[in-house]
Amino acid sequence: MQGVLLLVFAKYYHLPFLRGVQTQTTRTGLGGYWGNKGGVSARMSVYGHSVCFLNCHLPAHMENSEQRMEDFESILQQQQFEAQAATGVLDHDVVFWFGDLNFRIDDLEMHVVKGAIDNNKYSILWEKDQLNKAKGNEIVLEGFLEGPLKFPPTYKFDTGTHTYDTSGKKRKPAWTDRILWRLRAPVPAGPAPDGGGNKHGSLSCLSTGTRVTQHFYRSHMEYTVSDHKPVASIFTLQFPYKVDMPLVTLMVEDEWNSVADAIARFKVAPNFARSSWDWIALYKVGFKHHKDYVGYVWAKQDEADFHRQEHQVTFTEEELPKGSGDFLLGYYSNNMSSIVGVTEPFQIQLPTSSPEASPSDSSEFSSEDDSMKGSRSPSPSKRKRVGLLSRGHMANSSVWFVLHMHCIVCFL
Repeated sequence: MQGVLLLVFAKYYHLPFLRGVQTQTTRTGLGGYWGNKGGVSARMSVYGHSVCFLNCHLPAHMENSEQRMEDFESILQQQQFEAQAATGVLDHDVVFWFGDLNFRIDDLEMHVVKGAIDNNKYSILWEKDQLNKAKGNEIVLEGFLEGPLKFPPTYKFDTGTHTYDTSGKKRKPAWTDRILWRLRAPVPAGPAPDGGGNKHGSLSCLSTGTRVTQHFYRSHMEYTVSDHKPVASIFTLQFPYKVDMPLVTLMVEDEWNSVADAIARFKVAPNFARSSWDWIALYKVGFKHHKDYVGYVWAKQDEADFHRQEHQVTFTEEELPKGSGDFLLGYYSNNMSSIVGVTEPFQIQLPTSSPEASPSDSSEFSSEDDSMKGSRSPSPSKRKRVGLLSRGHMANSSVWFVLHMHCIVCFL
């Protein structure tokens, strides 16, 4: 949204369990007409638990603390989702709120603030931080947690340097760039330490078993491209599985050494509503988007499909890569606008095309008029089930969310 960007990445094996992905944007600049200020959010169901990421850029300047809170409340009120149990941001089981929130340090003179920074006595500044003060007074901030601010204030620097503002305005240093989180209906805990976030800034949990652990919260002072320093945090989100089976299970051979091997079989869960616009795509390992495919085939269905437990699609030579490498298949659901089934990575090593072969480069996106091709039956002995991603596969793993935030503010 003009001045605010939110990117969410996930490991491929989590994709079938990230469902109901929706986004919202709210402009608050110039009375709601300009997107230099405001909020962007992305919500989803993660293994059956609702999670929302909200990135905000709130009003600047020391005297606008109340306006920042008003804009935050306006963003929360305007951002509504089409979800059964979590229609608003704060209705989600877990919320991550971050961005250039622009809160400043009240009362203290410039020399006191810089003296505390030079001597690493950040606790002197915590109780004067506007966001810390607001968390004790504003109902809308109830339940939001933040790790201790054990890094220097991240604003305002002379661009290209590590020197705080030397311009005529000489703005006081402040922790404008923040990362907070909130659990719905948290279990009552002991009081937080004075000023600097919750106990060790590390752990919070729900009575349902959901747990958020913060591993670090830091700034990256080495960057000089902005008058802000970027802030990052790593969390582990742990919870009991509510969803542990994919809606579509894809099966392929462990290697494709010829075009005849390029066959995928799949099974769908009883509660999965297929569409004639669903497709199965071939991706290189490390793909970034569901349209970042090498080739695809339509996963069409006909009347006979309703009586089958297993379905099959075939990739033609034109839809396969010319070289070798590691690939995986993903089933894209048109109704859900997301990938609902993936395989584990497998190898493709096709023979080099002869001079008479088509010169087209099938690594380009396939045209939209491709349909599901004819089928071939491979030797049963060559079949291998790849990528049945279920709770058993993930039982000893935590779901990791890495929130890297780099805020750049341009004053016009």
